[in-house]
Amino acid sequence: MTDTLVVGAGFGGIAVALRCRAMGHKVTLLDRLDQLGGRAQVFEKEGFRHDAGPTVITAPFMFEELFELFGKKLNNYATFVPLDTWYEFYFDDQQHFTYKGDIEHTYREIARFNEADVAGYKALLKLSEKIFKVGFDELSSKPFTRFSSMMSQAPALIRLKSYLTVYGLVSKFIKNEHLRKVFSVHPLLVGGNPFTTTSIYTLIHYLERKWGIHFCMGGTGALVAALKQLMIEEGIAIRLNSDVDQININDGRATGVTLSAGEVISAHNVIFNGDAPHAYRALLPSHLKRQPIRRPDAATQYSMGLYVLYFGTRKTYSDIAHHTIWLGPRHKELLADIFDRHVIPDDFSLYLHRPTATDPSFAPPDCDSFYVLCPVSNLLSGTDWSIEGPALRERIVTALDRTILPGLRDTICADFWMTPQDFKNRYRSEHGAGFSIAPTLTQSAYFRYHNRDPDIPNLYFTGAGTHPGAGLPGVLSSAKVVENLLNGATT
Repeated sequence: MTDTLVVGAGFGGIAVALRCRAMGHKVTLLDRLDQLGGRAQVFEKEGFRHDAGPTVITAPFMFEELFELFGKKLNNYATFVPLDTWYEFYFDDQQHFTYKGDIEHTYREIARFNEADVAGYKALLKLSEKIFKVGFDELSSKPFTRFSSMMSQAPALIRLKSYLTVYGLVSKFIKNEHLRKVFSVHPLLVGGNPFTTTSIYTLIHYLERKWGIHFCMGGTGALVAALKQLMIEEGIAIRLNSDVDQININDGRATGVTLSAGEVISAHNVIFNGDAPHAYRALLPSHLKRQPIRRPDAATQYSMGLYVLYFGTRKTYSDIAHHTIWLGPRHKELLADIFDRHVIPDDFSLYLHRPTATDPSFAPPDCDSFYVLCPVSNLLSGTDWSIEGPALRERIVTALDRTILPGLRDTICADFWMTPQDFKNRYRSEHGAGFSIAPTLTQSAYFRYHNRDPDIPNLYFTGAGTHPGAGLPGVLSSAKVVENLLNGATT
């Protein structure tokens, strides 16, 4: 029997496994895939390498902490480099906005669109810092297992206008419509619609300014490899290709898991790092009440789905930044199609990842590696992705060839894609959602999946669907919450 069994080896599972090991627990980490990292898989095809999952590191100290738990240094295992250009934005009218760590450069970029918005952006940053100090410093690692905990924070959250959406709050400070899109884009990177996501997420502005945006040389896969090495050194047992069929509950306690092959693994504590809605639907006894706040699945809002096109090019596009956001002609209406109406429209907006801008090892010489992430509806759309997948690939290649990647159609190679159906099949993501449940106000803090089951005292949860939310800082913080609960936190 192990002290703590962690199911799911995404970043949340890896982080909580390390934190439990530092507490002295005997820890076993399971995953059904053949690689660690959860959605942070690495794909290779014809000499091109692709990070399949998260690519933006905004809080490097959270990874440093995991090594420091054991008196070690991250920089002896992996190399983080700060990016000069954070994002390059391209608009449908052929204007562009370069978002850099150099704040004076940002002021100049804003002034090109609207000089008056410079002062507005400065005011937005000041408010973002205040939201950060409450939402991140005070609340991100705090358990919200009691409604009273939520209510005790309500006055501060109201003062910080958490009842507004991200787009609504940004619009109070920024008047130019292009700039409103730029400074409200962050929810889309964690699965939310800027027009419905709580404005708490505007804390990301200050988070970026405080630590910058980084890249791990060798990619996210290299970071996973570094964490794997640390876990091996510290005696964490890792088992891959181990598919959990059920989480065993006996006499009101979690006693371990049963694998699909029939093996039973016993444990004093079970921590689930997969998609929490999937656990309650498919892995736990049907009589166990669903989280959060016992709402039925039909009343739960899920994040959008993701269509991800991976490809190489037999030339380099040296003018394309590491991170690019390509915005189509529609914005609010497009997001309503994706999040609310659950349809697949003909138009789209895109995020392009070009790691070869920083690390040429991702592609053969004189070539580039790309992935293009296209937000789409999750599987509630009823889309047949065997038909829509190839069709969307053609539309995306045509659009990029016509705009920022001229000649793409003639040079693209080694391409393949993932759809929401793949997310459901590969990652057991409910409805194929890219980021579990959506980050709305009524699905945040106490109203999000709790990090400990309300009825099973030794069943814990980490990951995107749990408090505090998706994104690397969110899932790493969820591991801190579980650590605090194991140490006796009661809030």
